[in-house]
This record gives sequence, structure tokens and C-alpha cells, in this order.
Amino acid sequence: MKTKKLHKDKVNIITLGCSKNMVDSEELSGQLKANEINVVHENEQADHNIVVVNTCGFIEQAKEESIHTILEQIELKRQGLLEKVYVTGCLSERYKKELAASIPEVDAFFGTMELPLILRQFEADYKVELLGERLLSTPQHYAYLKIAEGCNRTCAFCAIPLMRGKHISKPMEAIVKEAEMLVAKGVKEIMLIAQELTYYGLDIYKKRMLPELLRRLSDVKGLIWIRLHYAYPAKFPLDIIDVMKERENICNYLDMPLQHASDAMLSAMKRQITRREMDELIAAIREKLPGICLRTTLIAGFPGETEEDVEELKDFIRKHRFERIGIFPYSHEEGTSGYLLTDDLSAAEKEQRAQEIMEVQQDISYELNQQKIGKTFKTIIDRIEAGRYIGRTEFDSVEVDNEVIIQSTKALEPGEFVDVNITKAYDYDLEGIAVD
Repeated sequence: MKTKKLHKDKVNIITLGCSKNMVDSEELSGQLKANEINVVHENEQADHNIVVVNTCGFIEQAKEESIHTILEQIELKRQGLLEKVYVTGCLSERYKKELAASIPEVDAFFGTMELPLILRQFEADYKVELLGERLLSTPQHYAYLKIAEGCNRTCAFCAIPLMRGKHISKPMEAIVKEAEMLVAKGVKEIMLIAQELTYYGLDIYKKRMLPELLRRLSDVKGLIWIRLHYAYPAKFPLDIIDVMKERENICNYLDMPLQHASDAMLSAMKRQITRREMDELIAAIREKLPGICLRTTLIAGFPGETEEDVEELKDFIRKHRFERIGIFPYSHEEGTSGYLLTDDLSAAEKEQRAQEIMEVQQDISYELNQQKIGKTFKTIIDRIEAGRYIGRTEFDSVEVDNEVIIQSTKALEPGEFVDVNITKAYDYDLEGIAVD
């Protein structure tokens, strides 16, 4: 029998890490709300009495941020400003016992797949019928859509399988239904996410089904942009590009982490692909879909990386002129096969190498942006900031890519699409005027 409290709980969810964590937090919020529990994301009003910290445990910097955030909330609890602090997510999945021993003030720790157990803390029921229902933490006009969980790859640097388990595809019907629900809420752009997009369907349909899923999603009325994140390059199914070419509402944008370019590093990282194969793949993608925006992610300072490897990576970047690049200094993660190797570079050296590589990319980005001056691009308005409109083209994803600063003679609203003529270009951002 449930007992009534003298005051009603208000739960604040703090999300750290990637967009996949954000979706998990949104699903938790949806379940709490359905159980008539007041819930907010990143509450600035400080009028909540319970906190759930959804942690990241991917690399050392993320782990430190997660620990710092937990300790901040514990201090608020000590001061009597909070009643309960719960911790979930990847860090909790990976180090639950150690965290419970070192931070006993936390009321409970949960792993990445323990949503029903979290709900029990609130005497709330897990409502299966809410599949796909979420309380969005993003602006109303865009949302992330997770199509699978976990990963079957064995990359030497990556701890994700330790925290998220093996790849599990979400049924296609459930994904399409979720997309329809998101559009009904006002979402105009969805970003498809998974640890590995191209593996989608192999487990439940026995073949790669991302192209078919894209067609089904493309048919959802009111969905204006579909964007692809985190595609693995080895055995990349090129029919994905064919679907992107035939469907107008699939952005000409592909986020495909490559991690390195020298064969020595690709082998050491267990990437299951060679430099030559990557060259051929990129050429084939650009031939099929000229004008596509390719975003990639790289790692600097993996064990055994030489100056020659770094130079080869720079040459690779100059050759392919990626529109977008992100780079991370290598983090030596226990439990990965890379952890058995000698982490022989200092943090400063890794950072220096990452900086050198980004300087190459900065020049390329500036040159590519200069070519946009005088051209007009369909642009979505993300926000209004200091009296200016800030938006993105189809070649830019949220937070990680370029933005467009827009002048307009008429009032614009977030989520609105406008044609923008580019008048100025910088290393990573553009300026333009809305075309009436």
C-alpha cells in the first residue's frame, strides 16, 4: 500500500554525455510524468527535492565531469536542499560497486538498462504502453531518435560494449511510431542515433535494414529533415546513399567516425578496415552523392602512434577535405583491449597532436565556407540570441557543427525554415540574410 507524502516530489534530471543518454533521460521523464510525478530537465529554479544524475563513462574527462556533478548534488543534499540523489547511466553501469563504496551518500545507483528499477524508487509503475513516449529536453522542433542499443564491435579504445552491451535493434514499427509521435509534438527534424547505425536490423531481421528504415521514416508526414549519426565505415552499405539521394527529406549529411588513417593505427585500434578501403569508400560516397557533407571523428595519441602516423592522418584529411571533423585525445580505458597496450604519450602530447590536426581542418573548413558566399541554403531557425536568429543548414547537426547567423526583415520563430543567402563566412560559422 502506497503512503502519501506531505509534499509532492519534484524530480530534476541532469544528463551528461551523448545524445543517447539524453534519449534515456527523456524516456525516464516520460515514465515519471505518466505516473503523475513532477519532472524537469536541468532545472534552474532549484525548487526540486530529488535529483537523478544520468552519467557518462566513455572517457576520462567525461568520468571526471560525472563524479564532479554527483559530488555537487551530494553537497546540496548535505545542506538540506535535496532529499534524494540517484545516479544512473554509463558510469554507474561500469563502476556501480566502486561508486557505492566511495560515495555512500547517493541513495541508489542504477545501470543503463534499469529504468523499471529507477521507477520503483518513486513507487511508480513501468508503463509498457508508453513505448516511444518521451518528455523532450531539446527544443520542440528537433529530437534524437535511438534506433538501436549497444554494439558488437570490438574497437580497442572503446568501452561502450562494457556499458551498453551487445547490439539490439529496435523494431522498425516501433521506430516509425515514435517518429510519428515526435512529429505530432512539433518535431521537424530527427537525428537517428545508435552506437552503430549501419548494423541496424542484422540481429532481428538477419540483414542490414537501415535503407528500408530510412524509406519508412521518410514517408512520415511532417518530417522535414532526417539526419544520420554514427555510421561504421567497415562494410558500409552504399544503398544508404542511394536512399539519401532519392528522398528529399533525408539530409545530405553523414556522420561516420573513422578514428584514424594509418594502417598501423587502424589495425591496432581493431577497426576492421584499411586506409585504402576508406579512400575507396569516401570516393564512392562522394561519387554517388556529390555535395554530401561528411563528418568524421578522430583519435589522437593512441598507444604506439608515431609522428609519421600523425602526418599520414593530416594528409588523409587534406585529401578528402571533410566538411566536419571532431577529434579527441586518446583516453586509456580499463576493460578495453587497448588498455593492455602501453599508454606512452603524455596528456599534453596527445592534446598537441589533436590541436595540430584541427589546425589542418580549420583551414579546410574556412575554404569550404568561403565557397558558400553568395549561395542560398534552406535553414532551420534554432534559437534567438541577443536579438539575432541562429540557425543551421542541412549540412550541420546540433551543437557539434556550424551555425548560421541570420538577419531578417520579418520575425522568425524557432523551428521555422527559411532560405538564407550567405554574405560572410568564417572558420566554422556563416552569416546570411533571410530571403523574403
